[in-house]
Amino acid sequence: MVGQWENFLQNLGEWHGSFTQLSTRGEVLKDIPSILSLEGFNDNKTVRLNLRRFYPNSSGVGEPEVNELVLEIQALGRDTLFFENGAFSLGTIQLAPFSECGAELGFIYNYRRLRFPMIYNTDGNLSKITLIREKQLDKNVPERPHLTVEDLLGEWQGEAVTMYPDGRSPDIYSSKMQLHLESSDRLVYKIIFGSNATVISSSGRIDGSVLHFNEGASPVQVLLLPDGGSCTLPVKIELGKPIFFEAGWLVEPDLRFRMIRSYNERGEWVSLTLVTERKVSH
Repeated sequence: MVGQWENFLQNLGEWHGSFTQLSTRGEVLKDIPSILSLEGFNDNKTVRLNLRRFYPNSSGVGEPEVNELVLEIQALGRDTLFFENGAFSLGTIQLAPFSECGAELGFIYNYRRLRFPMIYNTDGNLSKITLIREKQLDKNVPERPHLTVEDLLGEWQGEAVTMYPDGRSPDIYSSKMQLHLESSDRLVYKIIFGSNATVISSSGRIDGSVLHFNEGASPVQVLLLPDGGSCTLPVKIELGKPIFFEAGWLVEPDLRFRMIRSYNERGEWVSLTLVTERKVSH
């Protein structure tokens, strides 16, 4: 796809961070330091990926054990799309019965990256979610605080770009999201998007850093995470119902990115949307 490789190149550099394995409630289970290098060769026609993860030594003392992965990348897979700012998603193309599935959604902003790999098991239940926080060391840009419900309240206006895996031209349209508290433990949201002003609304129960949205045919839960991150996950993947994976990143108090990877009722990956939105009122 024209431009996809150039979009991928926005991620070149050496990224220091960690792979944080989370529970299904977003609690930290373990944190593995990492260094990811993406280096261009041959006039950037080839990119060498070198990922090193530093696991605690099995003896509990001494130097960490290094797990290293090296890849030469010359083309992007059909399961991956990149936006102009370098944000991307890769994952399952076709959901199938009794098969593992999942996706990764990643953002890049101000010399930092935030990525969310999520895996569902053969029963359609969430089995693994990882939060990957990365930065370029020489830029010294601080991490954002843990996301809270209060950070999200208010009205957000922005622009959405939807890309399609079949390569057709992207759709670009306006979006508006309103979030307010109905009670101390209940959040209400309304999203308005597109030229025909399509409206989606729902309410969810606040349970600490987990938001439960059980209305409709496909319940989801939202995890509020460190570094201003969030992810929206299907409670269970069931064939015959459309589903989506969503991740968000609050990069400034009034600036947020959201990415949605959508599947239809046949389990086919149909679109990837990036929303860039600013808070216009509290």
